[in-house]
Amino acid sequence: MILPGASLGMLGGGQLGRMFVHAATAMGYRVIVLDPNSSSPAGEIAHLHLQANYDDAHSLKALMQECAVITTEFENVPAEVFAHLEKSCRVSPNARALELAQDRVKEKQFAQSLSIPPTPFHVVSSEQGIVQAFSSLSAPLILKTTRLGYDGKGQATVNSAQECIAQWSDLGNVDCVLEQKIKLASEISVILARSFSKQISFFPVAENVHKDGILFTSTVPANVNEEILSLAKSHVQKIAEELNYCGVLAVEFFISEEGELFFNEMAPRTHNSGHYSMDACYTSQFEQQVRAICDLPMGNTDAHSAVTMVNVLGDLWNQNKQIQPDWSRILSDNVKLHLYGKHQARTGRKMGHFNYLASKGEDTLTAAKKCFLKLATE
Repeated sequence: MILPGASLGMLGGGQLGRMFVHAATAMGYRVIVLDPNSSSPAGEIAHLHLQANYDDAHSLKALMQECAVITTEFENVPAEVFAHLEKSCRVSPNARALELAQDRVKEKQFAQSLSIPPTPFHVVSSEQGIVQAFSSLSAPLILKTTRLGYDGKGQATVNSAQECIAQWSDLGNVDCVLEQKIKLASEISVILARSFSKQISFFPVAENVHKDGILFTSTVPANVNEEILSLAKSHVQKIAEELNYCGVLAVEFFISEEGELFFNEMAPRTHNSGHYSMDACYTSQFEQQVRAICDLPMGNTDAHSAVTMVNVLGDLWNQNKQIQPDWSRILSDNVKLHLYGKHQARTGRKMGHFNYLASKGEDTLTAAKKCFLKLATE
């Protein structure tokens, strides 16, 4: 058990790292952030910011000497770095979990090995492979790069082999997967925390809505059949136990109109769809991350309110003058606003989020959308 007063290491300086720093320092820990960005949101509020690349030997040595445990907020930190770190100190997650999450093919094959079905897919690395995929899967399909795709980047919906070949060329002819685009009833995410002593806790399952490939809203409770929610949670627990996982793990699932549950992807870290927990749960996902990696008792993850989380993107800023929205339009008693301290707003960039809270049983999604429109309307 790592008690308050110890130093924790964080690889990655984005908003997830920033919210981890807030949670950890509130509990009395010191946090050292390693991130190459001089103005990283997490680095600016950490006790120490090591501005260096993630594989910088000097900085990694300093982390290992100073920190009781090292974690990450970013699954694309090189898995080799965590393989190196875990030889000498406690890390969360382990290198295997990172390696799987960094490669869509390995990730899907891992899910299949546990009898957790992904959407039907083909691995493609040539024009011939694309033609073969279209002969066995029904259009429309989704073309995705095997690595480094997120928030709708590195992917495209395609309706024919020729269209797919053109999109594949635009992506640089890199290895990709072609996935069947199913008729969706809903999308959900399951967030689990598992400690080094194998305590497990689940957060309430969130129902998600995406726009242009970027998460727009997450609502708890999810309006989904309890049997499906139970199956999804059992899948995530199976993944965590197979990986001997420690920390917070998020897994996204698709639910088809026929009621089938499909694995989409996993994130070995805290997750955008879990931000509702900061205001609607007794314990947030970030505090739970601290508890899990320090092997403290798990906190109570029950939701005490109904909630919808809404992402706030840089699209809402005046792009020429960098003027932020008029927050007074939404700061009612029901809204909790969280901004990430990013200095430059860009279209599609996550600048913050807000949580709309209400008594259990109330429609938070409709109310949250109305609040968002107040920001989006001049």
